[in-house]
Amino acid sequence: MADLEASVAALWERRSELTPADTDAYATVAEVIDALDAGRLRAAEVGEGGEVVVHAWVKQAILLLFRLSAMATVELGPFEYADRIPLKRGYEAAGVRVVPGASARWGAHLERGVVMMPSYVNIGARVGAGTMVDTWATVGSCAQVGANVHLSGGVGLGGVLEPPQAAPVVVEDDVLVGSRCMIVDGARVGRGSVLGAGLILSSTIPVIDAATGQTLARGHVPPWCVAVLATRPRRFEGGEYGLPCALVIKHLPPGERHDKAQLESTLRAHGAAGL
Repeated sequence: MADLEASVAALWERRSELTPADTDAYATVAEVIDALDAGRLRAAEVGEGGEVVVHAWVKQAILLLFRLSAMATVELGPFEYADRIPLKRGYEAAGVRVVPGASARWGAHLERGVVMMPSYVNIGARVGAGTMVDTWATVGSCAQVGANVHLSGGVGLGGVLEPPQAAPVVVEDDVLVGSRCMIVDGARVGRGSVLGAGLILSSTIPVIDAATGQTLARGHVPPWCVAVLATRPRRFEGGEYGLPCALVIKHLPPGERHDKAQLESTLRAHGAAGL
């Protein structure tokens, strides 16, 4: 991939000059997008040290694709779309179930066993094996979702393309994200964690341990935790207001599969929204 990375870097340097008429440039970029689509490349990943590693040149290729692609009309049955990027194809061969009303863009990778209810996965995103993308859930551009994850109805994972070095949302393996949660701005959810319904998590939102009052992190729910939406008091000139935080109300045994009935009971016991 080194030669391909160098070619993308050269195109990026002269990106302001590129147009859809530059067929050679398009062919280079399309090679990157095909590799993303097939899972041979990814926009970001969790490194051996546990840090998120961003492959900025891959995101540059996605941005170049928009510049090198002309608008086109796509007709699918009774539906008509007008876009620069084609839709993903080959679901049956990939072992992916896609319910009518769901769509993914070319350049999104869905591993075997993924189920997409009426939902959307954007270019550059990656969804791991056995993951459920439930009704009206959205996986934004370059978001990285692990295996055996459940993104409940209405969940929104924010996308990020610019700047290319910006870290995307990362949801690790075995996570359960409750209905209408919003995870944005490069936030991260550790393996095996559970988010109660309606939680908002961004890179600046503090994650607080309910048992100690300690701030565990900002924008990062640690592995094997149950976290819910809460507020913390902050005083301003106009008075005292509650600002959002993620409150860890329980630590789960590592490696233990989620029991939804028990989780619902835990959430109700704390007066929190369910899943």
